[in-house]
Amino acid sequence: MSETLPAGTTGTPAPVETERGILFVISSPSGGGKGTLVRRILTHMPRLGYSVSWTTRAPRQGEVNGREYHFVTTEEFEAARERGEFLEWACVHGNFYATSIKVVERELAAGRDVVLEIDVQGAATVRRLEIEAVSVFILPPSFEIMRRRLTGRQSENSDALALRLQNSRGEVEHYREFDYVVLNDDVDRAATQLASIVYAERARRVRQERLAERVLATFP
Repeated sequence: MSETLPAGTTGTPAPVETERGILFVISSPSGGGKGTLVRRILTHMPRLGYSVSWTTRAPRQGEVNGREYHFVTTEEFEAARERGEFLEWACVHGNFYATSIKVVERELAAGRDVVLEIDVQGAATVRRLEIEAVSVFILPPSFEIMRRRLTGRQSENSDALALRLQNSRGEVEHYREFDYVVLNDDVDRAATQLASIVYAERARRVRQERLAERVLATFP
């Protein structure tokens, strides 16, 4: 399958072949902009899926059940957790969030790369499970810019907003635990950098052994 290139690059894209898909874990503090960047790369990159998380928080204006999140009650969430349906789950800012094991495994087994857009607690759970994954931390340019982003979206009441801001420094300090850090000071540049990480990981030698051996077999 041919790949498109990140914005701002030129040349002919090379085919990329993989057996099992790659799991990409994308995290940031609230207001870091991970959702915006993830939507950008999902729109322009083939063979890249997205795992829609479960949450018990109320939908924000414009959010659609099954698109941004699967919005469920606390009782529904706890029942699914008891059935072992979650790859990871966490309580963040007073609400529960989780990732479906079934969806992620199905996509990876089909050879599709999967993006998990999750909080730093969820990313820590994935690391403890020793699942092969590539982790990326989206870093806001400053506390003030992050605060303005959170305030501007007007999606939380004053208490919820204060809690997110209070927890933000502790979340940012987790950047040391990730494979990559992308500074989200400019959306276009940051999205291109995030896409480049995906392309680079797809091109790793260990993921291209079959392709290389097939090419090698054509030589006398």
